[in-house]
Amino acid sequence: MAQKRRQPLIDFAIYLAVRLAVCLVHSLSMRLALRLAEALAWLAYQVDRRHREVAAENLRHAFPELASNSTRIDRLVRDTYRHFLTVAVEMVLLPRKMHVTTWRRYASIGASARMMSQLLLDRPALLVTAHFGNWELAGRLIGVFGLKTYAIARVLDNPYLERYVHRFRQGTGQTLIAKKDDFDRLTEALGSGAKVCTLADQDAGSRGLFVPFFGRPASTHKAVALMAIEYDSAILVFGVPRVAEPMMYVVECEDIIDPREYADRPDAIRAMTERYTAALERLIRRHPEQYFWLHRRWKSQPVKRTRLAKPDSRAA
Repeated sequence: MAQKRRQPLIDFAIYLAVRLAVCLVHSLSMRLALRLAEALAWLAYQVDRRHREVAAENLRHAFPELASNSTRIDRLVRDTYRHFLTVAVEMVLLPRKMHVTTWRRYASIGASARMMSQLLLDRPALLVTAHFGNWELAGRLIGVFGLKTYAIARVLDNPYLERYVHRFRQGTGQTLIAKKDDFDRLTEALGSGAKVCTLADQDAGSRGLFVPFFGRPASTHKAVALMAIEYDSAILVFGVPRVAEPMMYVVECEDIIDPREYADRPDAIRAMTERYTAALERLIRRHPEQYFWLHRRWKSQPVKRTRLAKPDSRAA
């Protein structure tokens, strides 16, 4: 299908609006900026009916014990909007807030020393997380420590916004790898022992590997497990949830998967994919309001096989 033709004037107008919003946030104190985030979250909840309903449906499936409690489901949906609008405002503030001498005010590595030790090894590593907590903060925090990492990211359709976000994300030394068009760069990075970050909770379509996620089959990309096996790369499953207000996060390493443990298993790809998906689910269950329930994670479902009726032997 041909790509939709871009309209440069509209793209530039959107870019200017974003830059003006960023300037507004920078002009406010932290307290007022977070109040602004709450107001934007309330507004988004009111006008964004489609995603609001998607979130409610996802939550009812993920937490069947709450399915009949519409008040509790609605509260979780509202909290989800609030969390992610707050994250958006915080990301604007991070470049001038988080530095090598101040990072402890905003983040803690908690009990993730084993994860940090893996980052210091020459062996390549895949840092796997989800649209959960503040995943953008993770890359900035690792950069503050002076460690070089790569991040797989989707290129934005708006070229002006893409250049702006690209500069922001690489502000602490993290190198971006285009999700669809930079496979050679990705393999070169892993082959040289690099540490690569990726979000592993996107729907992979009908060709994905269907593994359990909150009790439902979820189409999941096999690439994480495939790359881990090919490049002997450890998989570090982690999240960065908010643990205190305002703007205090902790790095939680939920699992470290070594592909060498699966060397003799014919089902290694499935087993590793199920394991890291289960680890992400455990993280999300501890902080459900910090997961991006607004996206259609279960959009693709396995094709149901229909059994052919046996011919009636009594028929003449």
